[in-house]
Amino acid sequence: MKPFDPRLLRHTRRTAVSIAVLVALGAAAAGLVIAQAQLLAGTIAAAFTGRASLAALRGAVIALGAVIAGRALVAWATEAASYHASASVKSQLRRQLLSRALQLGPRWLAGDAVQGGQPPGAVRAADQGERPGRGTAELAELATGGIDALDGYFAGYLPQLALAVIVPVAVLTRIGLADPLSAAVIALTLPLIPLFGALIGRAAGDRARRRWLALARLAHHFADVVAGLPTLKMFGRARDQRDSVAAVTGEYRRATLGTLRLAFLSSMVLELIATMSVALVATEIGLRLVYGHLDLRTGLLALILAPEAYLPLRQAGTRFHASADGLAAAGDAFAVIETPAPAAGGMSAPALDAVRVEGVQVRHEGRPGAAPDDASLTLARGEITALAGPSGSGKTTLIDVLLGFARPSAGRVLVEGPDGAADLAEIDPEGWRSAIAWVAQDPVLFAGTVESNIRLGWPGAPAEAVEAARRAAALGEIPLDKRVREGGRGLSSGQRRRVALARALLSGPGRRPLLLLDEPTAGLDSATEARVIATLRVQAAAGRLILVASHRPAVLAAADRVVRIGHPAGLSAGMACPPVMAGAEAGAPA
Repeated sequence: MKPFDPRLLRHTRRTAVSIAVLVALGAAAAGLVIAQAQLLAGTIAAAFTGRASLAALRGAVIALGAVIAGRALVAWATEAASYHASASVKSQLRRQLLSRALQLGPRWLAGDAVQGGQPPGAVRAADQGERPGRGTAELAELATGGIDALDGYFAGYLPQLALAVIVPVAVLTRIGLADPLSAAVIALTLPLIPLFGALIGRAAGDRARRRWLALARLAHHFADVVAGLPTLKMFGRARDQRDSVAAVTGEYRRATLGTLRLAFLSSMVLELIATMSVALVATEIGLRLVYGHLDLRTGLLALILAPEAYLPLRQAGTRFHASADGLAAAGDAFAVIETPAPAAGGMSAPALDAVRVEGVQVRHEGRPGAAPDDASLTLARGEITALAGPSGSGKTTLIDVLLGFARPSAGRVLVEGPDGAADLAEIDPEGWRSAIAWVAQDPVLFAGTVESNIRLGWPGAPAEAVEAARRAAALGEIPLDKRVREGGRGLSSGQRRRVALARALLSGPGRRPLLLLDEPTAGLDSATEARVIATLRVQAAAGRLILVASHRPAVLAAADRVVRIGHPAGLSAGMACPPVMAGAEAGAPA
């Protein structure tokens, strides 16, 4: 682990400014240290040899008090500047981390490397047996506790590193002018501290890295266990997972204690080296004072300044261990930030008339075949297209391709407008997604109310539009002010899907003309399903392009066109179906 990571300069503008401020404060601290030593040496020598009275030394004592107050002020300013820089750098790192995670997309977050569709760095990581992405819990821990650990680096280690560079040089120069022999002894022993510090620091960096990885595994494993706790309880496997969590916790505890043990031992080694070096300087000064080869004032000056030459280096080594966790987490954050994002087009999304999928294949790491394999379909305004096929055939992946979250290994997606067709790969993904309303197979709801979750894509939507979306999604039995916990807890799976559907319907055909639905009626009874299907017919009649991935016969029967993928022949077949209305239960258009 490096004492200073140069990527901090590349990715955080405040780092260079904070380093400049710390260097200036370090120079001021070095000057005050030397001034204090000179005043102390002169005052003590005058008191013992010149028999000076307290009145004669009043000016020197006042100056000494001012210097001590100045050192306290510089120490406060250094700490304040360090914490301010730490807060700024952490904020920048979190923004960059979140921005790059959004660019890499949900498939990277899930660790699903798509051949031909993921960044080159992710595929290389997969080839080397590493995960191309990170779990949600691990990324959350990195963005919170991991980056928070940089406080120890910026508030402790970095200021001390500036002092360790400036103070020893200034002190050694001043001693050399007064007593070259003492300066030579200090110059010979001073490199021992950074030498042993570097040797111990390498081992400490490895230990800190292992500790951070153990914490990441613990966070990921614990989040998985909590998410699957109902299933584990149902099948009587909760106790086994409790033992597994205990084993991972024990691994983290051992890694933490090992890091602390090494930190304490290294501090003892550095203290021992510094103490022996100062003792060596004190011995040669004492012998020369006894034999009259050195005056008292010069000897006191060298003796007072000698510990100040070793102190910043010794404390820098100690602070390095306290900042090792932050540096390890910063290294992981930079690994995410520097992961190449998929190439994105810059073309503006055209006015949407139709979407044509031509021979799309998506190959996944660790799977022999493509899913989907040679899928072709056309989405047109006013039509419902159903995507059918067995589980694992690539229905959700094809929706991810249309969303721009995955790139096809073969084939292409054409977006047709009044002025012609454009390849989806050449269109700006943010502009393209602004034309899409999407309901995922497992929709995400956030803590708040049903209304706040419906308004997620359009926070300023009129109240009547929100109410219309609620009715259209067959949510009449759920009040808008009903509280929802994180993840949609408090609602059934069918209710969560209908809240997500209301969220998609709220945007309306004019705002988001393309509607992508992944199993929207799963978990619904037949009457509610009929109402949802009727709503989709109303939305199609309003001019929307609708793609529904579903296994449900009622949804397939209601579609204008059914495209089947994942058949033995490996072909996508289009099958025209008559539209089926659900009668008077149709919801009002949002």
